[in-house]
Amino acid sequence: MPIVLPHDAKAGPTKSEVRSVLLGKLDLSENDHFAEVGSCTGAVTIEAARRAGRVTALERKAKRLDATKKNLAANEDLISADIDLRNAEAPEGLPDDAAALFLGGSQNFEAVLDHAVEIGVDRIVMNVSRLEVAGRATQAFRDRGILEEVVQFQVSHGYELAGATSFNSDNPVYMLVGSASEDATGDDDGEKPEAAQ
Repeated sequence: MPIVLPHDAKAGPTKSEVRSVLLGKLDLSENDHFAEVGSCTGAVTIEAARRAGRVTALERKAKRLDATKKNLAANEDLISADIDLRNAEAPEGLPDDAAALFLGGSQNFEAVLDHAVEIGVDRIVMNVSRLEVAGRATQAFRDRGILEEVVQFQVSHGYELAGATSFNSDNPVYMLVGSASEDATGDDDGEKPEAAQ
């Protein structure tokens, strides 16, 4: 059953198609503690709370956090996780036991990645919409030895035009995927998997 987002946060939710790819990369299970930076409308928060056992979602803007709370309430029948919403600016407020982490915004992203490396987060995904930020983020993942892949995709939606079908395109999304777990960052000799080199 699809989620509903009746409350707007003026920044827009992560699009449903992007969420589908994101959830595939995160591969959440009921044993996972999922942490999110920048909950905004709560779209990713809700989707994660349908899969993970625990969810900690940070949002630095109180009005956006209020939208997250209201949208969570509108989807309460779909949610099985224990949820902790925090009005905080990351990396402050991030849990120390997250298995998966999503960065929905670029505010303080390098400090957030440092925290992820420090605690050994197994699955890290960051979505970026601006090319210049994507470049900086890719380098930051590389510098920390956590980059596994960068995916760029764009979704178009069809509409009727003069009895035929044309398309409106959404903005491209750059998705950075990585891991700070010991298995992903290398063995005792500091060797990294080929994809991260």
